[in-house]
Amino acid sequence: MRADLARIQTWVKPNSRVLDLACGDGELLASLKQQGIEGYGLEIDPDKISRCIEKGVSVIEYNLEQKLNEFADNSFDTVIMSDSLQAMLAPHIVVQEMLRVGQSCIVTFPNFGHYKARWHLAIHGRMPISDLLPYQWYDTPNIHFCTIGDFDALCQQLNIHIIQREVVTAGGWLRPLQQAVPNLFGITALYHLETKRA
Repeated sequence: MRADLARIQTWVKPNSRVLDLACGDGELLASLKQQGIEGYGLEIDPDKISRCIEKGVSVIEYNLEQKLNEFADNSFDTVIMSDSLQAMLAPHIVVQEMLRVGQSCIVTFPNFGHYKARWHLAIHGRMPISDLLPYQWYDTPNIHFCTIGDFDALCQQLNIHIIQREVVTAGGWLRPLQQAVPNLFGITALYHLETKRA
């Protein structure tokens, strides 16, 4: 399991209701289901939907660009979107919808402020390609690259409370640096969010 998905599991409370947006092949939901958590997935790719069904995951074919109009306010304990926010046309609206439908939400995204991405741009003058971002600039599904600093600023602008924030790195000697300077050394950002209370 991807490191961010493994960490997400620890943030989901027992016996909660979860909605996983762009749930992919259902790996996270299948694992949560084994822990007794009731989960549902939304996915647009028919092949991934088939793999969800094979795993016994409840999934609905759904285009997330339509907002979450089918779902009532606070109908889930937690709404999750892992590694897909950067592919949304309006990520700020997606996050607001997640917090309307869920009491809290969890999002993960690749941190484009990572030192390797900065180095690649500075030296080569071209968009970086890596294991995490394996596409050319012209065929990537990722249309909104952001950094941890950008997302922190968005949360402040939208009056969103950050319950927890962690970053995934390559490990080793970088671990202390990821805590000190996450925007520079974090490969993937993980956020657990809720709406600020008055």
